[in-house]
Amino acid sequence: MKILVTGVAGFIGMHCAKRLLARGDEIIGVDNLSNYYSVALKRDRLGQLERDKGFRFLHLDITSPEGLARTFAETRLAAVLHLAAQPGVRYSLENPQAYVQANLVGFANVLEACRHRPPGHLVFASSSSVYGDNPRLPWSEAERVDHPISLYAATKKSNELMAHAYAQLYGLPMTGLRYFTVYGPWGRPDMSPMLFARAIMEGRPIQVFNNGDMRRDFTYIDDIVEGTLRVLDLPPSDRPPYRIYNIGNHQPVALTDYIAALERCLGRKAITEPRPMQPGDVKATYADTAALAAAIGFEPSTPLDDGLARFAKWFREYYGFA
Repeated sequence: MKILVTGVAGFIGMHCAKRLLARGDEIIGVDNLSNYYSVALKRDRLGQLERDKGFRFLHLDITSPEGLARTFAETRLAAVLHLAAQPGVRYSLENPQAYVQANLVGFANVLEACRHRPPGHLVFASSSSVYGDNPRLPWSEAERVDHPISLYAATKKSNELMAHAYAQLYGLPMTGLRYFTVYGPWGRPDMSPMLFARAIMEGRPIQVFNNGDMRRDFTYIDDIVEGTLRVLDLPPSDRPPYRIYNIGNHQPVALTDYIAALERCLGRKAITEPRPMQPGDVKATYADTAALAAAIGFEPSTPLDDGLARFAKWFREYYGFA
């Protein structure tokens, strides 16, 4: 199949594209290589893909409708995996316009491109952030998500509404995936595994928000990829053809236990610096994955210790820590 992957130089994008190539699909990868974090890391991720002759990279910003239209016109696409976005809850407090452009304008351009040259399925990344600070755990897709507590979360909820409208109006098969705290090799430098690991190895303190009283549903990247690709291969046939699924490990871990596990994997103790809860953050995340399991016969299950061990090995090798 010919598949378009947006955000292909990103963490999840690179891993998904690599697995798709391994199974024989042809991949057109799109990315604007933004400098939100290390462009060198993004180029190194692309290097993992460019070894395969089935991969073609386009340096393209999805906020440009003309570029997307040309890409769709040139190739008959079997599916689109839309992962391009401006990520991060905390950064949305500093630069909200980046989220409006990438997550709202960019997604509208993707939807319009799909409307004019429909693929067999559009799978797009949503986020566990859409649940806000809902105290009813675990979080189910049946819950109302009308009270986001960050602009990032609001843009992801907006993506779900926009996709539903296009599925209803034009019969385009759409599936949104609410990812829960993804981690693993080649991860983003602004997320806690990389931030904590670097601080631990350099002997600097790590900031522990809400004084450590937090839990996260950490989900290993290989599980995310497996779930995403199975969903990609199963377009919805409902009317409208639209689905939303959680993808999480269904096993929230206390922040203090997470730090202890990372210490074991790195062989060093962390210096912790207690901090108050940050605006836009939530105390706990916890995915109900029953709907995902029923639909595709799979749900994430990699134990945190196993996933962090693989991450720590990659981190030491990539960044040159002995």
